[in-house]
Amino acid sequence: MRRWWDDTAGGLPATFWYLWSGLLINRAGAFAMLFLSLYLTAARGVSASLAGLVVGAYGAGGAVGTLLGGVLADRWGRRATLLAAHLGAAGLMAGLAVSRQLAVIAALAALVGVVHSMPGPAFVAAIVDVVPEERRSHAFNLQFWAFNLGMAVASLLAGVLAEASFVALFLVDAAATLAAAAVIALKVPETLAHAARAAATGVGPVRPGRLRRPGLHTALTDRTFLVFVGLTFLLAVLTMQTSTIMPLAMRADGLRPSAYGLVVALGGALIVAGQLFVPRLIEPYRKSSVLAVSTGLMALGFGALAVADHLPLYLGAAVVWTIGQMLAAPPNAQINADLAPPELRARYQSVFYLTFPAASFVAPALGGLSLQHLGDRHWLVVGGLGLVAAVGHLLAGPSRERRVAALRAPRQEPEPVRG
Repeated sequence: MRRWWDDTAGGLPATFWYLWSGLLINRAGAFAMLFLSLYLTAARGVSASLAGLVVGAYGAGGAVGTLLGGVLADRWGRRATLLAAHLGAAGLMAGLAVSRQLAVIAALAALVGVVHSMPGPAFVAAIVDVVPEERRSHAFNLQFWAFNLGMAVASLLAGVLAEASFVALFLVDAAATLAAAAVIALKVPETLAHAARAAATGVGPVRPGRLRRPGLHTALTDRTFLVFVGLTFLLAVLTMQTSTIMPLAMRADGLRPSAYGLVVALGGALIVAGQLFVPRLIEPYRKSSVLAVSTGLMALGFGALAVADHLPLYLGAAVVWTIGQMLAAPPNAQINADLAPPELRARYQSVFYLTFPAASFVAPALGGLSLQHLGDRHWLVVGGLGLVAAVGHLLAGPSRERRVAALRAPRQEPEPVRG
């Protein structure tokens, strides 16, 4: 057990563990927005359609916050961005607790979406800054585990607090956010200097013909990176099926809401119990191969829902796609980090993170139409998308590896012109 623990969590700097603790506290306390629609309809008497618009405002704010967080983390610094986002979230959450007018609540919800999404790129960029390259896969695995553990705790606490008081729901959320901010303020130094030194000492060749200052546009025009982002988007569309389309399919099969809760709980329990064993399992294999296998498992799990009419079949399919998600998490995060130049780490992270709000829109919008017109054949389409992504990772893997090797090579300065 000691050898396993050393392999799983050893060799990681103290700063990483403080970042990890801040992320865990942040996720465990981020439960108020899970009940936003219920709060609006039950406590404020808002119609379901208006409540949906307010929740949509939160999602739109999240897309803006993702990009903003990436830009600020590369300009201000990781620590400054994390503190600004956490303190802003705490204040806005307290404002939601006392607000009564729908327009004010909607505006605050959009702003909360911004500050809730800002820390993501900064957290990951800071982890890459301080964790040695050979341990990053393990660090990302622990990050994914903490995120899911925190979400599981948040789901349990949210139900209890919502029954007691919606105001308490928002205020406790604000307090947890302040606690995460305190950990960052007291224990996390600014890590941007690590990225700056890496950029100065050199990785990758200098291209004399490029005069435009690197920025967000660099990530948005990086073809190798965008292919990877596109494949991750397909994976995100598969993942979003569990919270958007699968409940509708289970209801059509005559299953109760408690059955859906059991399927979701099974996935969360598998991740919490088994995610720490993943790095040793996948370490001997190429990342592109692991992603192809993991995405193929997700395709198989969701495709199997085409013949699932009873709860045991749904549970079995959930085991398959959850294993795929567990295997995909570390290499997905590490490839994203490897493809980013050190001086643009957070910006690359922000573009990568956009795949998830985009998938949260596309999955229900197109998935609902697909389920309505295709019925159970919808899951064959979803499985087909997963297989396309699996093949895509195999085809794109060699070019990604060449790109990473070029970024790691010593920087080649242009020779001075003699005359």
